[in-house]
Amino acid sequence: MRDFRQTLKGGNVLIFDGGMGSLLQRRGLQAGQSPEEFGMGRPDVVASIHAEYARSGANVVTTNTFGATRYKLPQGFDVFEVNETMTRAARQAVGDAVFVAGSVGPTGKMIKPLGDISFRGLVDVFKEQIRGLAAGGADLILGETHFDLAEARAVVVAAREVCDLPVGISMTFEGGVSLTGTTPEVFAQTMENMGVDLIASNCSAGPEQLIEVAKAMLRVSRTPVLIEPNAGLPELVDGATVFRLPPDPFAATVSTLVDVGVSCLGGCCGTTPEHIKALTALCAGKTVRRQEISAPPCLIVTSRSQAVEFGFDRPCRIIGERINPTGKAELTAELQRLETRRLMTYAEEQVARGADLLDVNVGAPMVEEARMLPLAVQALTSAHAIPLCLDSSDISAIRAGLEAYPGSALVNSISGEEERMETLGPLCRDYGAPFILLPLKGRKLPVTAAERLAIIEELLIKAESLRIPRRLILVDALALTVSSKPEAAKACLEVIRHCRERWGLGSTMGLSNISFGLPARDLINSTFLAMAMGVGMTSFIANPNAARIRENLAAAEVLLGRDSQAAGFIASYAGWNPGNPVAAVASTAVDEDGSPVAVAVIKGQKDRIVDLLRERIAAGEDPFVLVDGEMIPAIAKVGEKYEKKEYFLPQLLLCAETMQIGFESIKHLLVREGQEAKATIVMATVEGDIHDIGKNIVCLMLKNFGYDVVDLGKDVAAADIVAAAMAHKASVIGLSALMTTTMVRMEDTVRLVREQGLACRVMIGGAVVSQSYADLIGADGYADDAVAAVRVATRLCAEVRSA
Repeated sequence: MRDFRQTLKGGNVLIFDGGMGSLLQRRGLQAGQSPEEFGMGRPDVVASIHAEYARSGANVVTTNTFGATRYKLPQGFDVFEVNETMTRAARQAVGDAVFVAGSVGPTGKMIKPLGDISFRGLVDVFKEQIRGLAAGGADLILGETHFDLAEARAVVVAAREVCDLPVGISMTFEGGVSLTGTTPEVFAQTMENMGVDLIASNCSAGPEQLIEVAKAMLRVSRTPVLIEPNAGLPELVDGATVFRLPPDPFAATVSTLVDVGVSCLGGCCGTTPEHIKALTALCAGKTVRRQEISAPPCLIVTSRSQAVEFGFDRPCRIIGERINPTGKAELTAELQRLETRRLMTYAEEQVARGADLLDVNVGAPMVEEARMLPLAVQALTSAHAIPLCLDSSDISAIRAGLEAYPGSALVNSISGEEERMETLGPLCRDYGAPFILLPLKGRKLPVTAAERLAIIEELLIKAESLRIPRRLILVDALALTVSSKPEAAKACLEVIRHCRERWGLGSTMGLSNISFGLPARDLINSTFLAMAMGVGMTSFIANPNAARIRENLAAAEVLLGRDSQAAGFIASYAGWNPGNPVAAVASTAVDEDGSPVAVAVIKGQKDRIVDLLRERIAAGEDPFVLVDGEMIPAIAKVGEKYEKKEYFLPQLLLCAETMQIGFESIKHLLVREGQEAKATIVMATVEGDIHDIGKNIVCLMLKNFGYDVVDLGKDVAAADIVAAAMAHKASVIGLSALMTTTMVRMEDTVRLVREQGLACRVMIGGAVVSQSYADLIGADGYADDAVAAVRVATRLCAEVRSA
């Protein structure tokens, strides 16, 4: 058997297969039936499709296991058996001449705090599946059509814990971002940190739309790229879903991706062996022409939606130090109670002052760090896009924090302490977490540069033996106080210079340590900052509220030629003068206009909303005015930010949850005699479809606007939906579908509503649904996301009232 990793490095284009579902439908798969269930009954049909793709020129075929996890398989099916059987069917069909990729699709679950499952729980689910894929003879594990970065990370971690097979991960993007706000660049950078063998994008669009996605990933990553577009966008013809793009034009567009550096090509929904045959013919003899990335950064840290690059040609990064209980009695008390309110306040202040990362340290007496750190991570990542630095000496806390974090967090730190590199280093490697390398070993402080550099070199050798790439390492230059060790500052500068010139490594330090015990500490700190930047320091840990540090940082960026035309400096300090210095403040991501109640909703301050409402009501204010005049306009503003892509799904859900908590706390006061109740809306995912993430978000948003929502769940028959609408006297029925094979069931409900002569309206939505489809089946409205669903529902309810 050939080695997939070696073949991938060979420079030739690799062709993956095309769609599976549409071919299974032609051979007996019923609408709503699980492809895996069908495949277990007819493995010969599945094998024949693999064989067709191999004959068409595919170098890689993908197993019929996209939904083969415990969350998606029909009851009674064994996860291991299904995955092993389907993989063996592929292997037997294509022999050893073609690679077999074990397909791992999304579970339909969301990781906390967006959903109810833990990262470790999801890893365990994927491990069940991947064990079967590996036992069946897969050559690589391929995560497909993932829409959340956290779940994509879970696939990689699961694969690493089960086997040593190559791993590829594919995400789906619409409008340049995934459902939870990840761009192709952030996805590629996070996966490269994790050391995957292949990054990819599939589904969601046709070839032309995925060209820009491919270019975006290629700009920031050296990892080979796979692109698998649909054969155009789905259309409904005579009750069946079709993809109209023929093989030749499909192949003509997709094959051009080789010229921009894409290594692997294939097809997704609607593509057939004919599409792959045409693509193979056009790619024959082509070699991948990948351009080198110029001036690569030393290190990249990501959140779910943002990447921060550390490098000698990048701005020097501020790592905010304020989330630290040392000397903060009130913060310590909250952490002991596993609360996050004050912690969130410190975060908000630092984000407003321009911090690039937030250092998160919850270590204090009687604080369970392994419980508190992931809670802090979940709270912070829900409210802010800014990446985090996890700061703890407790390895179990670091592990828990990395599992709760949806991107590539920075870890602070790995020192020369016995076994720390051996234990924490592989964890950072496998979770794609860059870390700060701290030159401390034993009880003696390394005062001289030579002592520090010797420890650094020893740790680098150890890291290399553990297969930890240099791109994950940031060196702490170790700022010691000059009041007791006058040579400490010069030693720091020498370490920074040496790390840059000898190893190409960036560096950081706890800046304020240098001035401990001296007066006018800001003067010492800011002067030393400029000196350290001059010799190559790429980041520092400090309080971003310190105006003089921000001023010196901005000035130094101009002098080092990293602030083009001094544009940033001029924008922040045009009004500065010695007698009236301007404290430059980064613009915040949230418009704070409005009352504290409105701001709490807009910022997702769920720990504050109840107290704020109670205070206002105790002061005699009308709860109806609070809801209608402040809370609903605030959640509407959240919706506007979501549509403008200022907010993404994590922020939308946090704000919606805050609104819901506030509403429930005063709901008993919102009963006025003779007042007409707001309309009832029945929501359901259609029969045969087990996906309900989008529908659940819509339900939450509708409840926020005061609608009475009856959620029937998923896989609901049309007759049951209509019966519920009649029983609850619903004004609107909302239908969701994620699969092309189940979207046709929406028409059943529309037809039944008309036959029963109901006055209620029907709105539809879902990843595969469009306005043209809504028009075709006679639906009254279409919404492409949860915010639009509120608008559509409001319009339809008004129509019912006026009818």
